[in-house]
Amino acid sequence: MTEQQPYNVLGRYPGFELRHYPAHIVAQVTVNAGFQGAGNAGFRHLYAYISGRNSFLPPPEQPPSGTDGQAMAMTAPVLLEPSAIPGAFCVAFVLPAELTAAAAPVPEDPAVSIVSVPGQTAAAAAFSGRWSEANYQSHLQDLLAAISAEGFTPLGGPRFARFDPPFRPWFLRRNEVVQDVEGPGD
Repeated sequence: MTEQQPYNVLGRYPGFELRHYPAHIVAQVTVNAGFQGAGNAGFRHLYAYISGRNSFLPPPEQPPSGTDGQAMAMTAPVLLEPSAIPGAFCVAFVLPAELTAAAAPVPEDPAVSIVSVPGQTAAAAAFSGRWSEANYQSHLQDLLAAISAEGFTPLGGPRFARFDPPFRPWFLRRNEVVQDVEGPGD
Protein backbone atom coordinates (compact mmCIF):
# COMPACT_ATOMS: atom_id res chain seq x y z
CA MET A 1 0.00 0.00 0.00
CA THR A 2 1.23 3.51 -0.82
CA GLU A 3 2.44 5.50 2.18
CA GLN A 4 0.30 8.59 2.69
CA GLN A 5 1.24 11.88 4.27
CA PRO A 6 0.33 11.65 7.96
CA TYR A 7 -1.97 14.14 9.69
CA ASN A 8 -4.11 14.42 12.80
CA VAL A 9 -7.76 15.41 12.55
CA LEU A 10 -8.41 18.37 14.84
CA GLY A 11 -12.10 18.70 14.00
CA ARG A 12 -14.79 18.22 11.40
CA TYR A 13 -16.78 21.17 10.11
CA PRO A 14 -19.42 21.55 7.40
CA GLY A 15 -17.48 21.30 4.14
CA PHE A 16 -14.02 20.46 5.51
CA GLU A 17 -11.82 18.63 7.95
CA LEU A 18 -9.40 20.63 10.10
CA ARG A 19 -6.03 18.87 10.23
CA HIS A 20 -2.56 19.23 11.64
CA TYR A 21 0.19 18.07 9.28
CA PRO A 22 3.47 17.44 11.11
CA ALA A 23 6.73 18.81 9.72
CA HIS A 24 7.77 16.85 6.63
CA ILE A 25 10.14 16.80 3.66
CA VAL A 26 9.14 17.21 0.02
CA ALA A 27 10.92 16.81 -3.29
CA GLN A 28 9.59 19.59 -5.49
CA VAL A 29 9.96 21.10 -8.91
CA THR A 30 8.57 24.31 -10.38
CA VAL A 31 7.26 23.98 -13.91
CA ASN A 32 6.11 26.70 -16.27
CA ALA A 33 2.99 25.01 -17.51
CA GLY A 34 -0.72 25.52 -17.20
CA PHE A 35 -2.72 23.75 -14.52
CA GLN A 36 -3.51 20.76 -16.73
CA GLY A 37 0.08 20.24 -17.89
CA ALA A 38 1.91 21.08 -14.66
CA GLY A 39 1.14 17.80 -12.92
CA ASN A 40 2.49 15.71 -15.79
CA ALA A 41 5.54 17.91 -16.40
CA GLY A 42 6.49 17.97 -12.72
CA PHE A 43 5.74 14.29 -12.16
CA ARG A 44 8.39 13.21 -14.69
CA HIS A 45 11.16 15.04 -12.80
CA LEU A 46 10.00 13.81 -9.41
CA TYR A 47 9.44 10.22 -10.49
CA ALA A 48 12.98 10.10 -11.89
CA TYR A 49 14.24 11.35 -8.51
CA ILE A 50 12.42 8.69 -6.45
CA SER A 51 13.36 6.03 -9.02
CA GLY A 52 17.06 6.50 -8.27
CA ARG A 53 18.22 9.55 -10.21
CA ASN A 54 19.83 10.82 -7.03
CA SER A 55 22.86 10.40 -4.82
CA PHE A 56 23.69 10.38 -1.12
CA LEU A 57 26.81 12.44 -1.78
CA PRO A 58 26.81 16.24 -1.63
CA PRO A 59 26.68 17.91 -5.09
CA PRO A 60 30.44 18.49 -5.63
CA GLU A 61 31.07 14.78 -5.00
CA GLN A 62 28.10 13.43 -6.92
CA PRO A 63 28.83 10.55 -9.27
CA PRO A 64 28.21 11.09 -12.98
CA SER A 65 24.59 11.12 -14.07
CA GLY A 66 23.17 7.70 -14.85
CA THR A 67 24.75 5.87 -11.94
CA ASP A 68 22.54 3.95 -9.57
CA GLY A 69 21.06 6.05 -6.80
CA GLN A 70 18.63 5.21 -4.04
CA ALA A 71 15.11 4.30 -5.14
CA MET A 72 12.33 5.34 -2.77
CA ALA A 73 8.72 4.29 -2.44
CA MET A 74 6.07 6.42 -4.07
CA THR A 75 3.96 8.31 -1.54
CA ALA A 76 0.63 10.06 -1.78
CA PRO A 77 -0.54 12.63 -2.44
CA VAL A 78 1.16 14.43 -5.28
CA LEU A 79 0.79 18.12 -4.43
CA LEU A 80 0.21 20.92 -6.93
CA GLU A 81 0.15 24.59 -6.00
CA PRO A 82 0.54 27.89 -7.82
CA SER A 83 4.11 29.20 -7.79
CA ALA A 84 5.20 32.74 -7.02
CA ILE A 85 6.32 32.79 -10.68
CA PRO A 86 3.34 33.86 -12.84
CA GLY A 87 1.98 30.96 -14.90
CA ALA A 88 4.11 28.36 -13.08
CA PHE A 89 3.17 25.65 -10.61
CA CYS A 90 5.09 23.83 -7.92
CA VAL A 91 4.64 20.05 -7.99
CA ALA A 92 5.79 18.06 -4.95
CA PHE A 93 6.08 14.53 -3.60
CA VAL A 94 6.00 14.12 0.16
CA LEU A 95 9.02 11.95 0.93
CA PRO A 96 8.76 8.86 3.17
CA ALA A 97 8.35 9.81 6.83
CA GLU A 98 11.65 8.25 7.92
CA LEU A 99 13.68 10.69 5.80
CA THR A 100 15.03 14.00 7.02
CA ALA A 101 16.32 16.81 4.79
CA ALA A 102 19.89 15.83 5.74
CA ALA A 103 19.28 12.14 4.98
CA ALA A 104 17.33 12.56 1.74
CA PRO A 105 19.22 11.62 -1.42
CA VAL A 106 20.53 14.60 -3.42
CA PRO A 107 18.68 15.00 -6.75
CA GLU A 108 20.79 14.71 -9.91
CA ASP A 109 18.26 16.91 -11.70
CA PRO A 110 18.96 20.54 -10.74
CA ALA A 111 15.27 21.37 -11.20
CA VAL A 112 14.36 19.15 -8.23
CA SER A 113 14.88 20.52 -4.74
CA ILE A 114 14.45 19.01 -1.29
CA VAL A 115 12.48 21.26 1.04
CA SER A 116 11.66 21.01 4.75
CA VAL A 117 8.07 22.01 5.41
CA PRO A 118 7.12 23.05 8.96
CA GLY A 119 4.03 21.67 10.67
CA GLN A 120 0.81 23.17 9.34
CA THR A 121 -2.82 23.51 10.40
CA ALA A 122 -5.00 23.22 7.33
CA ALA A 123 -8.57 22.82 6.16
CA ALA A 124 -9.01 19.96 3.68
CA ALA A 125 -11.98 19.07 1.50
CA ALA A 126 -12.01 15.73 -0.29
CA PHE A 127 -13.71 15.16 -3.64
CA SER A 128 -13.69 12.68 -6.48
CA GLY A 129 -13.56 13.42 -10.15
CA ARG A 130 -11.31 14.65 -12.91
CA TRP A 131 -8.07 16.55 -12.35
CA SER A 132 -9.33 19.65 -14.11
CA GLU A 133 -8.71 23.24 -13.17
CA ALA A 134 -12.46 23.91 -13.20
CA ASN A 135 -13.07 21.04 -10.75
CA TYR A 136 -10.27 22.25 -8.48
CA GLN A 137 -11.42 25.90 -8.57
CA SER A 138 -15.01 24.92 -7.82
CA HIS A 139 -13.99 22.90 -4.75
CA LEU A 140 -11.54 25.61 -3.68
CA GLN A 141 -14.29 28.26 -3.71
CA ASP A 142 -16.53 25.95 -1.64
CA LEU A 143 -13.69 25.34 0.83
CA LEU A 144 -12.86 29.04 1.18
CA ALA A 145 -16.52 29.84 1.86
CA ALA A 146 -16.74 27.04 4.45
CA ILE A 147 -13.60 28.08 6.34
CA SER A 148 -14.72 31.71 6.36
CA ALA A 149 -18.14 30.70 7.71
CA GLU A 150 -16.41 28.91 10.61
CA GLY A 151 -14.22 31.92 11.44
CA PHE A 152 -10.93 30.60 10.03
CA THR A 153 -8.54 32.75 8.00
CA PRO A 154 -6.63 31.36 4.98
CA LEU A 155 -2.83 31.53 5.16
CA GLY A 156 -0.81 31.41 1.94
CA GLY A 157 -2.00 29.68 -1.20
CA PRO A 158 -4.06 26.52 -1.60
CA ARG A 159 -2.78 23.06 -2.57
CA PHE A 160 -4.39 20.47 -4.80
CA ALA A 161 -3.68 16.91 -3.60
CA ARG A 162 -3.92 13.98 -6.01
CA PHE A 163 -3.94 10.54 -4.38
CA ASP A 164 -4.51 8.17 -7.29
CA PRO A 165 -2.68 7.12 -10.45
CA PRO A 166 -3.93 8.48 -13.78
CA PHE A 167 -5.25 5.07 -14.89
CA ARG A 168 -7.81 5.02 -12.03
CA PRO A 169 -11.27 5.86 -13.42
CA TRP A 170 -12.04 9.54 -12.80
CA PHE A 171 -15.12 8.79 -10.71
CA LEU A 172 -13.01 6.72 -8.26
CA ARG A 173 -10.18 9.23 -7.83
CA ARG A 174 -9.54 10.75 -4.43
CA ASN A 175 -8.57 14.40 -4.58
CA GLU A 176 -8.38 17.11 -1.97
CA VAL A 177 -8.08 20.84 -1.89
CA VAL A 178 -6.04 21.95 1.13
CA GLN A 179 -5.71 25.45 2.56
CA ASP A 180 -3.48 26.41 5.51
CA VAL A 181 -5.51 28.34 8.07
CA GLU A 182 -5.41 30.05 11.39
CA GLY A 183 -8.52 29.81 13.40
CA PRO A 184 -10.56 31.36 16.10
CA GLY A 185 -8.43 31.51 19.21
CA ASP A 186 -5.08 31.08 17.41
